[in-house]
Amino acid sequence: MTVTMGLIADPGLPSELTRDLAGELPEALKSNLGEGDWEVSFRCEALSLDDHGHIPLGEIAERERRRDHWDLVVCVTDLPRCAGGSAVVADISTTHRAALASLPALAGLSVRRRLLDAVVRLAAELRQEASPSPRMRRRGLIAPVKMTGNAGKDVDASLVLVGPRGWARLLFGMVRDNRPWRMVPSLSRALAASAASAAFGVFYSSIWAMADFLSAGRLALITFFAIAAMVVWLIAYNDLWERATGRTPRAQAVLYNAATVGTVFLGVACIYAVLLVVTTLAALAVISAPYLAKSLGHTADFGNYLKLAWLSASLGTVAGALGSSFESEEAVQQATYSRRERERRARTREAEQREQEEAARDRDG
Repeated sequence: MTVTMGLIADPGLPSELTRDLAGELPEALKSNLGEGDWEVSFRCEALSLDDHGHIPLGEIAERERRRDHWDLVVCVTDLPRCAGGSAVVADISTTHRAALASLPALAGLSVRRRLLDAVVRLAAELRQEASPSPRMRRRGLIAPVKMTGNAGKDVDASLVLVGPRGWARLLFGMVRDNRPWRMVPSLSRALAASAASAAFGVFYSSIWAMADFLSAGRLALITFFAIAAMVVWLIAYNDLWERATGRTPRAQAVLYNAATVGTVFLGVACIYAVLLVVTTLAALAVISAPYLAKSLGHTADFGNYLKLAWLSASLGTVAGALGSSFESEEAVQQATYSRRERERRARTREAEQREQEEAARDRDG
């Protein structure tokens, strides 16, 4: 007997990973579940969201199974999932013979392997008579997760991460999916303002003397505060902070905010690294070693160039926070969040705004 499985993945990282797995899944399913032949079809498609920012698993599964005559449907998304105070790896609906895997919860050094294990495990749950082989049970996916009942719509059970380690894995996955390094080209105006301000450190000897006097520890502290200042400014000015509401529980809001802070911090750190390299090269090109030594009153080496670039880059980063004000809120959000996370935030805000408008009309009426 041949079992057909449909894999549907969100565009972006989910589809990139899932597309690669589709070819090896039939053999992995057969060897781990000990059943007949498997046929796996892959499709890249944006999974729809309801008004609550959730993916309607049952509705999607029924539509796709009828259209393509699949026995099982497994969806893969980069939308983080939480339920009952736990981070969700996957939701399972035996009624609709479908499952939804959340990629952020599979974060780690071997995301591809964990996704493969997750799909095999989900297939075993959907094919209730089957069970993963002992070889699969020894792998990394099984140990930190457990199966819990779930009263959510179209969901019979959830595979959740256990304990603080699970939350840490989910947070890491959310930050990774946001791809913080994209902030470097996206915040070009902030980077330009930072570079212009850092250039003052290259041309003013008072900055050279100050950098020469400061210790490496003090310079590192200045760097941290400069990056933190830009992070706070970007989050506050562009309204990136998630507030706990009826639609967003407090624990979930804390998780989203931690991911935002981590993403923006790493993104600004990438901008700072670029700025430090550029400023160091500019200092080496503009300031001759004899002239720098004369200004400092002692022999100058590469360490002196690096220290003045270090301080200049920190000063430029603070100015870059103000320069980021010229970026549109949409541009900052595109640089900070994945497409799916931007869609979730937009739908949540629209729903909250509608509720506020309805409440206002009820009061006026």
